[in-house]
Amino acid sequence: MGRERQQPEINASSMADIAFLLLIFFLVTTTIDVDKGIRVLLPPWSDEPPETQKLKTRNVFSVMVNANDELLVRGEPMELKDLREKTAEFISNPEKREDLAEKPTKAIISLKNDRGTSYEAYLAVYNELKAGYNDLWNAEADKRFGLKYEDLDIADRKKLRADIPLVISEAEPTSFGEEK
Repeated sequence: MGRERQQPEINASSMADIAFLLLIFFLVTTTIDVDKGIRVLLPPWSDEPPETQKLKTRNVFSVMVNANDELLVRGEPMELKDLREKTAEFISNPEKREDLAEKPTKAIISLKNDRGTSYEAYLAVYNELKAGYNDLWNAEADKRFGLKYEDLDIADRKKLRADIPLVISEAEPTSFGEEK
């Protein structure tokens, strides 16, 4: 009887090592998209109730989005495309009207939505309000420094934001379809 013929075998002992190294490589090099959301600076937490302040009606720009995604600004219906311009006009009050904010440091934007408001409508309204501020900051930066707001150094940006502070107050949402 002759020798038994041996079958060639593949050495698989290093396969686990290679798979582990590939797993680590892909974990390290893969980026995961994360929803960033809206960047809003929240006030510090406090157990004490906030003090109530009586505000002049002329300094409050109330914006409401109802369950049907319709926009109501200071009690009047408004198209979304007009919101940016009206926000900037309210804050700056270039004609010194009695029904608009006394000055930019006293202007308050009050945003209220319904629980039935779509997220897209809420974001669109918030973006337009923020864009109104951006327009004002750019105009003021151009007037003072001859530059866009984004091109200013941090100290000049802080001065500008002290003169035109971003104040968007968000009220508690109302229940679905309940408009007050």
